[in-house]
Amino acid sequence: MHNNSTKTKEMFIVRALEKILADKDIRRSHHSQLKKSCDSALEQIKAELISAGQIAEGNELPCAALPLPKNDAASIINAETYFLPFELACKSRSPRIVVTALDCLQKLIAYGHLTGSIQDSANPGHLLIDRIVVTIYGCFSGPQTDEGVQLQIIKALLTVVTSQHVEIHEFTLLQAVRTCYDIYLSSKNLVNQTTARATLTQMLNVIFARMENQVYELPPPNSNPINGSIHSEDCNGSGEESLGDSDEVIASELLAEIISAAYNEAMKDQESVGEPEPTVNGNDYSSHSDHDSVELHSENDAVVTAKFTHILQKDAFLVFRALCKLSMKPLPEGHPDPKSHELRSKVLSLHLLLLILQNAGPVFRSNEMFIMAIKQYLCVALSNNGVSLVPEVFELSLSIFVALLSNFKVHLKRQIEVFFKEIFLNILEANSSSFEHKWMVIQALTRICADAQSVVDIYVNYDCDFSAANLFERLVNDLSKIAQGRQALELGANPMQEKSMRIRGLECLVSILKCMVEWSKDLYVNPNMPVPPMQVQSPTSTEQDQADTTIQTIHSGSSHSLNSNQEQLQDLPEALEERKMRKEVMETGIELFNRKPQKGVQFLQEKQLLGATCQDIARWLHEDERLDKTVIGNYLGENDDHSKEVMCAYIDAFDFRQLEVVAALRILLEEFRLPGEAQKIDRLMEKFASRYCECNPQNQLFQSADTVYVLAFSIIMLTTDLHSPQVKHKMTKEQYIKMNRGISDSKSDLPEEYLSSIYDEISEHEIKMKNNSGMLQQPKPTGKQAFITEKRRKLLWNMEMEVISLTATNLMQSVSHVKSPFTSAKHLEHVRPMFKMAWTPFLAAFSVGLQDCDDPEIATLCLDGIRCAIRIACIFHMSLERDAYVQALARFTLLNANSPINEMKAKNIDTIKTLIMVAHTDGNYLGSSWLDIVKCISQLELAQLIGTGVRPQFLSGAQTTLKDSLNPSVKEHIGETSSQSVVVAVDRIFTGSMRLDGDAIVDFVKALCQVSVDELQQQQPRMFSLQKIVEISYYNMERIRLQWSRIWQVLGEHFNAVGCNSNEEISFFALDSLRQLSMKFMEKGEFSNFRFQKDFLRPFEHIMKKNASPAIRDMVVRCIAQMVNSQAHNIRSGWKNIFSIFHLAAGDHEEPIVELAFQTTGKIIGDLYKRQFAIMVDSFQDAVKCLSEFATARFPDTSMEAIRLVRTCAQCVHEAPQLFAEHAGMENDASVAEEDRVWVRGWFPMLFSLSCVVNRCKLDVRTRALTVLFEIVKTYGESFKPNWWKDLFNVIFRIFDNMKLPEHVTEKSEWMTTTCNHALYAIIDVFTQYFDVLGHLLLEELFAQLHWCVQQSNEQLARSGTNCLENLVISNGFKFNESTWDKTCQCILDIFNATLPQDLLSWRPKAHSSNNIPQEHNHFEALHIRCVVQLELIQTMDNIVFFPATSRKEDAETLAQAAADLTGGRSGSQSQLLECQREEQGMYGYLRTRQLFTLADCLMQSHRFAKRFNADHDQRSLLWRAGFKGSVKPNLLKQETSSLACVLRIFFKMYGDENRRSDWPGIEQELVQVCKEALGYYLSLQSEAHRDAWTSLLLLILTRLLKMSDARFATHVSNYYSLLCEMMCFDLKPELRSVLRRVFMRIGPVFNIMSVK
Repeated sequence: MHNNSTKTKEMFIVRALEKILADKDIRRSHHSQLKKSCDSALEQIKAELISAGQIAEGNELPCAALPLPKNDAASIINAETYFLPFELACKSRSPRIVVTALDCLQKLIAYGHLTGSIQDSANPGHLLIDRIVVTIYGCFSGPQTDEGVQLQIIKALLTVVTSQHVEIHEFTLLQAVRTCYDIYLSSKNLVNQTTARATLTQMLNVIFARMENQVYELPPPNSNPINGSIHSEDCNGSGEESLGDSDEVIASELLAEIISAAYNEAMKDQESVGEPEPTVNGNDYSSHSDHDSVELHSENDAVVTAKFTHILQKDAFLVFRALCKLSMKPLPEGHPDPKSHELRSKVLSLHLLLLILQNAGPVFRSNEMFIMAIKQYLCVALSNNGVSLVPEVFELSLSIFVALLSNFKVHLKRQIEVFFKEIFLNILEANSSSFEHKWMVIQALTRICADAQSVVDIYVNYDCDFSAANLFERLVNDLSKIAQGRQALELGANPMQEKSMRIRGLECLVSILKCMVEWSKDLYVNPNMPVPPMQVQSPTSTEQDQADTTIQTIHSGSSHSLNSNQEQLQDLPEALEERKMRKEVMETGIELFNRKPQKGVQFLQEKQLLGATCQDIARWLHEDERLDKTVIGNYLGENDDHSKEVMCAYIDAFDFRQLEVVAALRILLEEFRLPGEAQKIDRLMEKFASRYCECNPQNQLFQSADTVYVLAFSIIMLTTDLHSPQVKHKMTKEQYIKMNRGISDSKSDLPEEYLSSIYDEISEHEIKMKNNSGMLQQPKPTGKQAFITEKRRKLLWNMEMEVISLTATNLMQSVSHVKSPFTSAKHLEHVRPMFKMAWTPFLAAFSVGLQDCDDPEIATLCLDGIRCAIRIACIFHMSLERDAYVQALARFTLLNANSPINEMKAKNIDTIKTLIMVAHTDGNYLGSSWLDIVKCISQLELAQLIGTGVRPQFLSGAQTTLKDSLNPSVKEHIGETSSQSVVVAVDRIFTGSMRLDGDAIVDFVKALCQVSVDELQQQQPRMFSLQKIVEISYYNMERIRLQWSRIWQVLGEHFNAVGCNSNEEISFFALDSLRQLSMKFMEKGEFSNFRFQKDFLRPFEHIMKKNASPAIRDMVVRCIAQMVNSQAHNIRSGWKNIFSIFHLAAGDHEEPIVELAFQTTGKIIGDLYKRQFAIMVDSFQDAVKCLSEFATARFPDTSMEAIRLVRTCAQCVHEAPQLFAEHAGMENDASVAEEDRVWVRGWFPMLFSLSCVVNRCKLDVRTRALTVLFEIVKTYGESFKPNWWKDLFNVIFRIFDNMKLPEHVTEKSEWMTTTCNHALYAIIDVFTQYFDVLGHLLLEELFAQLHWCVQQSNEQLARSGTNCLENLVISNGFKFNESTWDKTCQCILDIFNATLPQDLLSWRPKAHSSNNIPQEHNHFEALHIRCVVQLELIQTMDNIVFFPATSRKEDAETLAQAAADLTGGRSGSQSQLLECQREEQGMYGYLRTRQLFTLADCLMQSHRFAKRFNADHDQRSLLWRAGFKGSVKPNLLKQETSSLACVLRIFFKMYGDENRRSDWPGIEQELVQVCKEALGYYLSLQSEAHRDAWTSLLLLILTRLLKMSDARFATHVSNYYSLLCEMMCFDLKPELRSVLRRVFMRIGPVFNIMSVK
């Protein structure tokens, strides 16, 4: 092997030389030098090999099949030494010799035997490889070069460029590429052309790949990464030779592959096109080549090199720049021949540029020199080629632009704007543009719109940039118009093309929306599907970003990345949105300025977007290119002060230094259009002249500004004269010079040469405004104006393209050195303002598409677009936009009420499916839009019924045709609504509702309820939605309680309404559904203190309250009864509702309903309370209210039983008071102390409800209720606290309140006689039982109540009041303290005063009339009751002080004793014993002296009143005649005597009481006074009967007198003696006489009149 490797190179060279020598052409004279050189070389090789011992002397030189790779160690011969014969061979004119030489060189280079790395002896300072390359490409001499030689040149050059063994750079490399380029252009052989093109592609791949890989210090790739490697045979005959397995064969294989592929491609082209006919002659070629070569060296290479870190970067740059310049070459006028040299050159250069840009690596994308080349050369070339009339050039330009947008947009912000604004969008918007151009633009847009990053970047960098055009907005509007087909008629295209254009416009719109969806996908949550339905390409390439970062890190800034020192804009959505809003305001202001400049300026100043000074305004007029130049001119020329100031500031901003007047004027007038009025021009020129002189004070030509002013004016006149088509007779130069004579202030005129030069310049170059895209827009045809002919349209289009091209090129050149910061968008939030701005054109396009066109492709795109739009609106919670799209979708389903269902088409079915899909995938975000969707689903069910022929009657209005009479296709489409897929999808919405989030499910339920209401209100009600409500309730019942309660809040309201529907079938369904749902819900149970069950059962309550139907009410009660029977252990807060429902049932007119409800209530209280009272405590008050209602029901048996159950409740409360205390946090318990809870929630409601029964029911029921009420109080009052008692008595006293209202007399009388009476005695019993607690709390209130009772016009109640007072005091007096006795005495006093019948003394009969009789009767009745009460009170006081019956017995005893005296008997000892016993029982001992005096005073008042009345005989007679007190003349004898008797007893008792000794003097005084008054009154009595009535009183006085001690007896008798003597004159009763006798007999001894024996 080693031996072979030492021979291969030598043998190969020998073989090639021998082949050259064997050629017949070698014998020609001009090849003599070549022959000599070959022979010499062979001899040398042979000599060297012999000396090295490789061959024996005389042997032939060996011939190897193919050389092996170079092995320097074994190399004997240096291949570079023998280059001369090959160089000469290449210069020979024999194609065969040239081919042989080139083949040998190619193989030597490919296998590394010829590196050329030594210095070139013939050209010092250059390497041999440069000479070798020059030799190779020198073989090409133009189109006439042999085709085999051309192919061999291509092979050799590709090998040189791609070989790893040799290096060529800069000019040599450029020439290698150039030669292949020239062969492609010049060769007549299609195979050679194709090979040359493929070789160029390969070369560029290698050149740029080496540059990129050099950064990583990796070896460059060996082959085209795109094409891969395909094995093929060498076309030059070397295919027979066997290839080795070593790596050096790669270059040969690669070349073979290129040639083979080129050959195949050429064959295809030949079949389709025919043999190409080259049109380039040698002269054309050479001139072209020379011109290009000069161009390649046009830049300073030294400067260029300084900006690169490696020679490989410079190589790539030079190649790229050369291609850019080649692409910039203009095409000949008119339509160029497709085979023309210029066109093919342009197309090839653009193809190669596209290849480079599409495969651009990080170095290329970031190096400053490449970016500069793109800006200065490529973009300018694109601005020209981008409006080419040659479709291929135009299409390539668009592709290159797309590649630039993809890879270089960060550096090309302004260029992209120019390309979009001036080319893309202008072509789309132009009426005259050809279909082909529009089609290609929209194809390019399709690619751009598919990249989310690009779409968002366009919006962020242009629409949100204050100085940039609104590209995104304009793009969407244009695409929307195309998608709507609004431009199709103007295109001159056929219907198929119009449709294709429309589809492509829709595709672009949908792509943009999909990009937005993709961009914001992280915000979207789909509960149903693991994978989002819309897969869109990723907006950014992460790997690419990482690569960029790596490159920049490796370079450490050496690659001059533009990002390194460029200030990047912050990607902040809020800031961008705010900037966008300011921009919109600014645009509004500019639009206003262009109409009314003063108002525009004022508007922008108000919005603080424009400064207040004239300098600020002038600067704005200079800088903002959107302003109308004509308006600026007019504004500046106005005569008002403000405009003049602005004009001065505006012109002062120009710098006219070192400029000629014409140049200065040209600069000025480029900025605005000069106004037409002479005065305005005058003002402007005056200021211009002033400014010009300011800037050029050294100018000797103009002595003053006046000269400049006049000259400037004359220049404007000259411009108008020479260039205005209206001026027919143009001004001559002489006339112009003459016109300007004498304008200078100096003695001499302006030089004629100077004026002549001005004239020449103006005639050649008109002074006009800068090209401005806004000014160059062609006027668009309006209305239905169409082009007259196709030829005319093309002519207009060509003119328009020229204008566009010129504008774009100028703008592109002007921004080629501008660096604008570019923001790479990253925030998700950008999509929201994008969509907010563009949603209307989107909606218009999709709506028109769906409405106008039945094409399935268009319909699918529109539906996709709407679906994406809904997704975006949903994600960003844009309710207005979302509703608009959903409503549009719903409208196109033809399912809403006003749509003709008999026009159903396939697109409508697809719309239905899309709507269902939206509901399924975006349900969480739909909000109020659910309503439209649910309406459609409801109508869909109707369509399914119609489609299956079940209910054709639902077709209303114009749709009354039955299914059978419908169009067959419509039948089919309506039938499709019942397809399995649709039915399943709809079901999935309802089953999937359990996966909606908390807010969404509420919105869904609201919508469903609203639709259900609509369905039920129809003429023929439907229950579809109601059934679905029940379904989703089942599905969602497992949600957390917080969510479920919100859902039920809506559902409950709906069930309330439906349950009260007038249609019983619907109500029954709702109730039954409620029952089932409730049973299921109850199974889940509930923790204490929650309220979910209560909310759930509320609809039953509502239905019970509002629905008057007995059947429905009965069903409600049965449902609840069933629930209680089966789920009692799970019910918690629901008990409240249950009792509330039974409460409502209790008031029903139907006995079965009341009976059923009461049975269940009885079971609850009688049975469940015993078992689970603890969990039912919360509802106790409701239970009591419920029982109260049953007690007041219309059915007495139920009422009595209900009252009995209250007693059971009381027992439960008593047994478990702690339960009420434990259950804190109830509705109104926050402020209730823990110990009071059992009262507030237990005892009080129960007792209160009983009091309500007492107040509301008939006698038997209220009596039972009153009995139970006091029974409970007496039984359980031990545990009551003082404040509880207060509350209780407030309630009890309300029983009496009932009678304070004016009611029917008999009923009131019955109430007083029964209930009040009963209650009064019961109250006293309770007071007596619990006096220790109640005494100090409620005694005053009780006294007030008693006071009220005795004042009533009911004798029974009045008597009871006094009796109760008596009982109270007698029973509890021993517990009274002094204060209590004071209050008691005061109460008695008040009652006495209130019941004193004063009217008896003053009454006079009124004028007789029939109306007065009943009134008088009532009045007498009241007076009579007062008299009775007075007597009762006197008796009560007597009973209180001395105990009941004591006084009567005492009177009887006194009388008996007097009688005994008559008969001579003695009973004193017995009477004394009785008195001792009685003393212990009365309240006398507990009363203070002053209190007894108080009582005595009021008794005396009563006594004196009675005396007055009894003495007034006339008044008594008057009353008697009026009918007062029946047949007997009225008198108050009983009151007169009993009151005095009581006073006397009190005084006598006190007079004899040792405990009151200190009070005796006062008592004695009072007693004497009373006795004197009594005896005196007796003596004055005329009537025998009256005196008889006083007998007992006199007996009392005299008997007590006799019992006194002698001293006291003497004191008293001395006061009464005369009176007693007077008594003797009367006819006294025997008993009285007897006692009187004893008094007189005692007087004797006491006063010593007589002695006692």
